Amino acid sequence: MSNQNLLVELFVEELPPKVLRKLGDAFAGVLADQLRAQGLSGADSELTAYASPRRLGAHLTAVAAQAADRAVSQKLMPVSVGLDASGQPTPALLKKLAALGADASVVPALNRAPDGKTEALFYESTAKGALLADGLQKALDEAIARLPIPKVMTYQLADGWTDVKFVRPAHGLVALHGTQVVPVSALGLTAGNATHGHRFEATADPIIIKDADSYSATLQESGAVIAGFDARRAQIRRQLDAAAAKAGGGVKPIDDEALLDEVTALVERPNVLVCQFEPEFLAVPQECLILTMKANQKYFPLLDAAGKLTNRFLVVSNISPADAGAVIGGNERVVRPRLADAKFFFDQDRKKTLASRVPGLAKVVYHNKLGTQGERVERVRAIARAIAEKLGIDARQADQAAQLAKADLLTDMVGEFPELQGIMGRYYALNDGLAADVADAIEDHYKPRFAGDDLPRGQVGVAVALADKLETLAGMFGIGNLPSGDKDPFALRRHALGVVRMLVEKDLPLDLDALLAQVATPAFGGKVQDASAALADFIYDRLAGLLREQGYSAQEVDAVLALRPQRLGEVGKRLAAVRAFAALPEAAALAAANKRVGNILKKADSQVHQRIDAALLKEAAEQDLAGVLATVRAASDRLFDAGEYAGSLRELAALKGPVDAFFDGVMVNAEDPALRANRLGLLASLHAAMNRVADLSRLAS
Repeated sequence: MSNQNLLVELFVEELPPKVLRKLGDAFAGVLADQLRAQGLSGADSELTAYASPRRLGAHLTAVAAQAADRAVSQKLMPVSVGLDASGQPTPALLKKLAALGADASVVPALNRAPDGKTEALFYESTAKGALLADGLQKALDEAIARLPIPKVMTYQLADGWTDVKFVRPAHGLVALHGTQVVPVSALGLTAGNATHGHRFEATADPIIIKDADSYSATLQESGAVIAGFDARRAQIRRQLDAAAAKAGGGVKPIDDEALLDEVTALVERPNVLVCQFEPEFLAVPQECLILTMKANQKYFPLLDAAGKLTNRFLVVSNISPADAGAVIGGNERVVRPRLADAKFFFDQDRKKTLASRVPGLAKVVYHNKLGTQGERVERVRAIARAIAEKLGIDARQADQAAQLAKADLLTDMVGEFPELQGIMGRYYALNDGLAADVADAIEDHYKPRFAGDDLPRGQVGVAVALADKLETLAGMFGIGNLPSGDKDPFALRRHALGVVRMLVEKDLPLDLDALLAQVATPAFGGKVQDASAALADFIYDRLAGLLREQGYSAQEVDAVLALRPQRLGEVGKRLAAVRAFAALPEAAALAAANKRVGNILKKADSQVHQRIDAALLKEAAEQDLAGVLATVRAASDRLFDAGEYAGSLRELAALKGPVDAFFDGVMVNAEDPALRANRLGLLASLHAAMNRVADLSRLAS
């Protein structure tokens, strides 16, 4: 039989929607990999994965009915063990050959080849290619075993006593090679050519799949099911946009890729409908309404051109009745109590001020070694005041925002929707008549919440956000609660990256070591160990990773961060300067020379001082270097102090000739101690001049 296309489908009860795409990709991917490994398909075979609420499937082109035979070389044993002194096979060799289905007649044809320090005997044979039924069975078993199942179910087969473990009960298996059923089995099921369509809208049941290539079309026509996850997702997106356009008013559905994925995993043939709710609910903060509609009902709220919530929303239905009125009305009735709950929480919460809730934080445990949320708030206040004073902003506002930042944790709204912490705090602060800067800081102190998130919008928010993250980092490092591997329960990596982004992108005039020193001991009062050094390393590591993601080379990043620059906002300018320097013709030689100088100074048998006695400059080359260095250093330092790092490094190019001549003609380790010390002092001065912007030796290959 020639190569044919292959289809495999596992029909199950409703799969977990949040992992459906991952399950579908894994099932199809492992199946294809296993068939390829057995020689039943090739690199040119094309894979299509299918995943709907009640099925996982795979379509693979150009699959052979039997894999090609292949040559097999099998090591038997060392020659000294397999053959006696006269070259005859030993009993051990004959026993080994018998186990392989061979006898003494093959001994003359055995190959001898080196195997480490000995010579071994190898048996060459031809293995028959795997039959598709056998190969697919192995591939199917492996695909099922390796599914990333979040939680396994145990259920019984129809016989009433056989237990099966799988993500959901399975009820059907299809395996077609062209038009032929492949005799495989899985989960107590035997493969056939029949499947099932939509629970309510299929026009036939069961649905017979006549061949592998007609699967998708047959399911869509007779089963009312779009089997492909991506095809179904694209259809939903098109319908959402069309429904929004039909609704008019320039509205658009909220952009939420995770919600779109989840809804795609919940429906087999999507039908998008426009619904609405009473306009008076819009008096509730839109974040509350949007969250309850998305999280609880999987609806797509409609926003106007300014991004404001309207009283209309989109439902992705799984049925397409001639009259959709009942479906629309049902969804409108379902959402109303949810919105009413949100309104009730909002109204109740506003009856108490944020300030009145602060004492309650003393009853909320933050960490058994770090105390309550109330104690934590006091630490954050102290740090925020100190940062605000250094930034020259209103320390009283920073203190007030830090004091109230966690108060909304005790509100009904945040108790119901933890995702709204900070957001609700801002609304309640404005309701209490607090300054906008304070209210914004209460919301923004959690920012950035994730990679790519916005930074706090104002300086007060920056001060409180820095304080909050630094308190978490210093506290957890101080009790030894550090991230390990992929485990980071307190999101310390994210907190450190947030600190880095604020210091860098806001170009804050804060020295990192001084900032960490302010957090460790004064704020915690000896409650934890001072882990500032380890925390600084952790923060620089996060900065290095961020810079590499932005396209800087490891060498460039290493050169700049080796000096541990205190103002992280200057790192970008230093990197740009290093990149410009590396493009100079003199750069490679100077980097190599800098590395050589560093090694010489490390090996010096006494402390080296940057002092040069002109009277001890005996050789012309060292006199020339000292003279050029004095001129270059003055110009380079002047530019460095002005923040013109690229120009500062560019001045160093003039040193190449004198440095080369010095190493060609001057013996650094002279026998005369005074002469040696003076030459080491000259090199120390050179080293210091070259490494103010970055450690240029890190650029040496």
